[in-house]
Amino acid sequence: MADASAFSALPDDARLWIHAAAAPLDDATQSALLDRLSAFMDEWTSHQRPVEGTATILDDRFLVVAAAPVGGGDISGCGIDDLVHAIDDAASALSIDWVPSLDVLYRTADGEVAAVSRRTFQQRADDGAVTADTPVFDPSLTTLDALRNGEFETPARESWHAQLLSTPAGA
Repeated sequence: MADASAFSALPDDARLWIHAAAAPLDDATQSALLDRLSAFMDEWTSHQRPVEGTATILDDRFLVVAAAPVGGGDISGCGIDDLVHAIDDAASALSIDWVPSLDVLYRTADGEVAAVSRRTFQQRADDGAVTADTPVFDPSLTTLDALRNGEFETPARESWHAQLLSTPAGA
């Protein structure tokens, strides 16, 4: 639906949060999710300072939120907790399930996003369904700069996922 250009007004050091939906989100669900989060972000503060934040959906699966306090600085733990609660509340209201944080996210040969356990990913690598060239996703990115630099989706060989393959990293 949307793309990373939604973040063009934010600095490279803006904080980043990525949540992967367990199933593709249809357009109506994406719109409703982004509307709910936009309403939260209009009022979001950290240490009584407004936070400039925005969200988008990538590949119909990934909720990506980027934010920076107006005037610089960091977002407080309480401010982050507020965001987490807003995301959880919106997901609950819209019946969205998130992928467990330890699952591996990758792009299948037909271009779809898949989420599997690390063990299943290793089995698929052993079976040849996943290779060093398989695009994998890293939802642990913490800065907008990392997203802008293409670190979110990379070949497995260029990420920590290489350790789950039969071949070593850089091979």
